[in-house]
This record gives sequence, C-alpha cells and structure tokens, in this order.
Amino acid sequence: MSVAAGRLPRISDQVRLREVEPADLEMFFAYEHDEEAVRRSRFPPRDREAFMEHWRTRVLGDPDSFVRAVTVDGELAGNLVSWSIEGRRFLGYWLGRPYWGRGVGGRALALFLEQERTRPLRADPFVENTASVRLLERHGFRREGTVRYGEDEHLMLVLDEGS
Repeated sequence: MSVAAGRLPRISDQVRLREVEPADLEMFFAYEHDEEAVRRSRFPPRDREAFMEHWRTRVLGDPDSFVRAVTVDGELAGNLVSWSIEGRRFLGYWLGRPYWGRGVGGRALALFLEQERTRPLRADPFVENTASVRLLERHGFRREGTVRYGEDEHLMLVLDEGS
C-alpha cells in the first residue's frame, strides 16, 4: 500500500524513538510545510535556510535541547523536542500527516516522557488543535491557562511533578 496512491501504510506496534540524523531534516522540513499541519498548529513554516539553521544551531546544536526522531516500522514519522526558556521546560512535536490519528503520537509521546523526566513540562498547542490537546491531556498534562501568539490563542498545558 502506498501513501501516494491514497492508502495509508499499515502501522504495527513498532513505534520507536532514535537520535535525529542530519538526513532527517529534509523530511522534517517537508512535514512543516504540509498545509493542513500549518492550519492545525498555527505554526508558520520557515523557508529552507531558516529551517535548517534553526535545527542545526538551536535544536541539534543546543545541549539543553532533547530531541528524538519518531520512526514507525523503520520509517521516519516525525520528531519530539524539549527545550528550556527562562527556566521553564517545553515540549514540542511534529508528525507527518500519514501518521495522524493512528496512535503513533500517543506511543511516541509515552516513550519520550520516559526519557525526558524534567517536570514540570509545558506544551502550548493551538486551542483549536483538539487532537493535540487530547493527546497531551491523555498523558497527564493539565490546562494551566492560555497564551497568545499574534492573533492565535494557544492553551498552556503542564505535566506536573510525579507524572
């Protein structure tokens, strides 16, 4: 079955996390430019140069960042990242559309939270991205309030100590 033919690949339970490899950045770039992902996340996609520079210096090049690639049956599905801003730890993730709504995000996030033990841990999905909000709440994140990025309202969710 092929994604190009409009069929989704079969997903087994083989969701894994691994270190990000330089070649992964091209797929991450493509996932960031998916129109539906942009609409749901309200995260504006960057041009290639800005994207690559950000990943090389601020993600992979920052010892404070903890980043993992998500694979499904060996295929690159997305990434999870945590970082600190002003003493607060944040979580972000991005999955390619072929992996949405199929349990991949839940399995990947559970694996990531076993490795990233800093609490409290925050995430701030767009308020209308209900799938992302539900995913985080299923993993113990609680609503703490809202934040605005330009015209967009985002929820501030927190995973507390002991979670």
